[in-house]
Parts: sequence; C-alpha cells; structure tokens
Amino acid sequence: MDKIGFIKKDIYNLECSVNGKLRNHDVEQVTEYFMAEQKKKNEAFYFKIEGDGHDRFSRCFWADATSRRAYGFYGDVVVFDTTFNTNRYDLTFAPMLGVNNHGQTIVLACAFLSKETTESFVWMFEEFKKAMPGGEPKTIITDQDAAMAIAISIAFPTTFHRLCIWHITSKFSVKLPRDAYKEYWREFQKAIWDTDNKDEFDAKWNIVVTKAGLTDHPWLSSMFDLRKSWVPAYARQFFAAGMSSSQRAEGSHGFFKQYISRRNSLMDFIIRFERALSHQREKELVADHVDAFEVAQCILPMPMNKQMATLYTRTMFQKFEQELIQSTACFVELKTEDASKVVFNVSERKNWETRVAEVVYVKDSDHTSCSCKRFEFVGIICKHILALFRRDQIEYMPDKYILKRWKKTAKSGLVLDANGNEIKDCADPGLLIKRSTMSRLASDVVEDALMSEEGCELLSETLKSLQVKLKLLKDGPSNNEVGGSSSQTQYMKDPKRVRCKGRSKGVTGAKEKALKRGIRHCRECGHIGHDRRQCPALNTP
Repeated sequence: MDKIGFIKKDIYNLECSVNGKLRNHDVEQVTEYFMAEQKKKNEAFYFKIEGDGHDRFSRCFWADATSRRAYGFYGDVVVFDTTFNTNRYDLTFAPMLGVNNHGQTIVLACAFLSKETTESFVWMFEEFKKAMPGGEPKTIITDQDAAMAIAISIAFPTTFHRLCIWHITSKFSVKLPRDAYKEYWREFQKAIWDTDNKDEFDAKWNIVVTKAGLTDHPWLSSMFDLRKSWVPAYARQFFAAGMSSSQRAEGSHGFFKQYISRRNSLMDFIIRFERALSHQREKELVADHVDAFEVAQCILPMPMNKQMATLYTRTMFQKFEQELIQSTACFVELKTEDASKVVFNVSERKNWETRVAEVVYVKDSDHTSCSCKRFEFVGIICKHILALFRRDQIEYMPDKYILKRWKKTAKSGLVLDANGNEIKDCADPGLLIKRSTMSRLASDVVEDALMSEEGCELLSETLKSLQVKLKLLKDGPSNNEVGGSSSQTQYMKDPKRVRCKGRSKGVTGAKEKALKRGIRHCRECGHIGHDRRQCPALNTP
C-alpha cells in the first residue's frame, strides 16, 4: 500500500472535484454518449430523449443492438417492473426484461421516467414497439399498478397482461383478519395452486370464503374479479416461459444495484449499468459455449431423452428429463373415445394424494393436450403426455412439441427491423464459439501436416503468408471519427429531483419535532430560554 502514492480519501476528493466540473452537463454527456454509440459502434443502437416543455430533461429510452436482436428470438414474454433510488435525481429506472434459451434473465430495453403516469408508460411502450422487431409480446408480467395496467391495454391491446402472483398472495396476511388468515390460509393456497381448471378453482374459492365468513370482504372480492389475470387455473393457458411472478425483475434489480447507487449521475449510472450488463451477457456466452461443444449426460437411456439432449440447451434439457423421469410413475387409463378424439385419465401419487390429469388426443389434427397446461405455459411437454407417448411406444418427440426458443439454435437466423434492415450484434456474442471452432480446425490441419515433410513445409509457408496478411489487416487505415460536437448541438438541462411512487416518508428527528411544537417554556416559572432543570427560581438559595 505504501507504493501506491495516494489514499482512499484522495480518490474521494478527486471524484467530488470531477462531479463538480460536470454538474449541469449530465444530460449533455448522456446525449453525446448515445450518439457515439449509434454512429461509431453500431447503427442498430436505438435511443430517444424528451424534455418537459421547459427545455429540461424528462425521460429517455434506449436499447442496444444485442437487446433488439434478443427480442427477435425471445420477445414472446416480457417482465416489466420499476425500481427507485438509482440516481441522484430519483428518476424511475424502468428496465424491460426477458428470458433466453438458457433460462437466464436478459435486458431488452431500459428507460428513465420522471413520472409514473399512464402517459409516461404509454410513451415508453410505444418507443419499445418502434425499437423492437416482431411486434407485441404474447405476455407481459407486472405488479398491480393502475397507471401501468391502462398503459398496457392501450399500447399492447393483443398482449395478455399477467399480474404478479407473489405480490397478491403476500397481501393475504395484511388484508385478511388475523384469525381468518391463520385458519384458512392453507385452504386458500390449495385453491390457488392445486386446481387445474377454472370451475374447480371457483368452487374451492367460494367454499373457503364462505367458511371464513369473508363473502363481503372488499379486497377478496376484487381479487376474485381479477382472477383471470393471476390465478394459474385461468392464466396457465398463456405462454409465459414458466413465470407466474415478476421475481426475475426483483432479482435483476438486486443484481444491478451492486453496481449503482443513489449518488450516481445519469452518465455515471449508464456507464456502471453497461459494465453490469456485460457481466450478465458473459454468463450467456459461457452457456452458449458449453452447449455448442458438450452434450448433457442422460439419466434414462431412452431414444427420446437422447434426442432432446442434442436439441435443448442444458438447462431446458434438465427440466425435460425431470418430466420424463416422473412420467414413469404415472398410470394411463382410457376414459372415453369417439370419432374425433380420445380422452385419457393420467394419475400420479404425490404427497400421499392421487392427482388425475386429463389428456385429450384429437385425431384430425394429430394433437395431444393436457389439462395441466404445462406445455402451453412453459413450452416443455408435461409428464402426463410423456406417459401416454410411452404407452403408445412413441420413441421420438414430434417436432410440433419442440419450441425453437429452448433449443441450442434459438439465436440462428436474421433479425430485421421495421424497415427491413438487419439488426447486427456489435458485441459479436459468438467470439468464444468462433475461437473454439478455429482452434479445432487448426489442430486438425497440424495433425494432417505432421504426416509428411512436404505437408509441414506447406503449412509453415502458408502460416507465414497468412500472418503477414493478418498484420496488414490489423494495422489498416482507421476510420475517421464521426459524431456531434457539443458546441453544435442544443442540449437539454439536467432534470430536477422528483418524488416517485413507493418512496418512504422521511423520518422526523427529535430536533425537528421540537421545532414543530413551537418554542418551549419552563414548566416551573413559565419563562422561555431554559427548562425546569436550569430554572433560576429552583436554583436560588
């Protein structure tokens, strides 16, 4: 430490000095940074900055090429949530998240909003639609926010809006009477989670509510009216990549808050956020690399299991294999059959209870569906259908039940924007894969060349010539810088500090409370300027 030449206090003082020089130039820096990203690195970088009508920053939206390409592959499900206290202006940071083929959380777009109103959310969603290829998402998951719900219905009219089930179930302990919650919470849980069809849920819910004497409870009634948006029996038929809550958003906020804090300016926030984002994307690169050169080990030596091990990513294959293992404990029984369809009862023993799922096979379309709706909800075939396949000796999975978004090749193909232009990834996520591929090719060439002296000489001459060409390619003429100058561009003023939803009220100290009560008087003599302990009347001999 004595060789460094400065201490931690010097770094703190330097940071304060730099922040002082950059004060009132925050939005100017952010604008120049976005313009440089778009012009110098990749034209597919999209951003939009707007003011409040008084030439002051109000909101902004941005999405880089990697995020836009990711939406082209995984844009069917979006998780949206807002977090607070991530910058010195208290602007709301609103990321839109998705799930990749490894089951990892990815960032699709980001925004800063000074107001959490319906108009602000509609503006953000409209910018999101302009930036993203492929149209509206199938499902969007949020918490209960009235302004957000109205904005989604306006901007995404065909999207299924799913409410976070965790936010709703966690309120039971607060909204219900204490005794009723203790006695009937387990029955509410069974009604919510252990029912596969709508009629069964409605019946169990009404029984529990009647037993608890809460038929007129306003909050329970409102939640029952919204049941189509959060109850699994109603919402499981819509694809959501297996998500029923916005837990990924909460976890993502926790991850990014390791890098950012309330003291950050907008420019500092974006730099730190990009650093965290690169670490997140590095994990996806590693997962791609593993799946490209390794095949998962199969527990069950079945043709279908080996087939899916080569197609699915490692994470998704493990989920499929668990379903396949559990299917061996299911029993299939024919229920009814007619000219159009065949209905089976598939039973399984779980937690000392026998649960029965109904599997329907439609003859004309050659399609099989299950009452548990796992394939519709998760995108992976369920154990009940797998049990039927095993009974009918179907050795390989039909293509119609294999979603491309869970395959190793999910990111193959072109992604085009609204104008028909290809969105190219400036980060080149396949660098690890390219390096491994070329290393294997070089190793094979060396092995072939070692078989003869002529081969060694030919390879040596070719490599020397290639080395010279690569050096010329590397040291070639550099491109001229392109970008706007701060002296030529009119920039907005920095935003004022705002107060967002969810902010806790400030704690009032003892001194502030005393000032609010007014001037204190002595309880002994009634005069001001002292209290009873210092009263002259008591201290006089």
